[in-house]
Amino acid sequence: MKKVALLLSVGILLAACESETKKSEATEANVKAASSAELNKDSATGANLTAVANQPQVDTSVNKIGTEHAGGLVANGAKLMSASDCASCHKEREKLVGPAYVAIAQKYPSTEANITMLANKIIQGGKGNWGEVPMTPHPGLSLADTKEMTKYILSLK
Repeated sequence: MKKVALLLSVGILLAACESETKKSEATEANVKAASSAELNKDSATGANLTAVANQPQVDTSVNKIGTEHAGGLVANGAKLMSASDCASCHKEREKLVGPAYVAIAQKYPSTEANITMLANKIIQGGKGNWGEVPMTPHPGLSLADTKEMTKYILSLK
């Protein structure tokens, strides 16, 4: 009787494992078929942010962050930011962990030197300009993407 119960248990366990394998394979196929926007919601690597920015633009005067913009490169920066983890520390008009985007725009004029300096600060992280809380580095982002993000931030007033 014990042997029958043991064999029955092993059979059920094997059937359950096979079911999980099929479920895992189906999930993997679904992930591969998902659009780049769906895949990039929670991930902030340079490759997937570029994919998000290169998606066709929707003709709208309000971007995902909720700010009016002129479109073009500034809109690409807004898209990149909405696909990254920026909102976990920054808000557009109020200080959160880091400074508000508007405060950054007021402090730094939109010059090529400031855009490059701030873009590098996004990649490398930093501390001291806005208090003692350090900004987390984002080494997975490209300089081109962070420049687009910076242009968007500096366009806010």
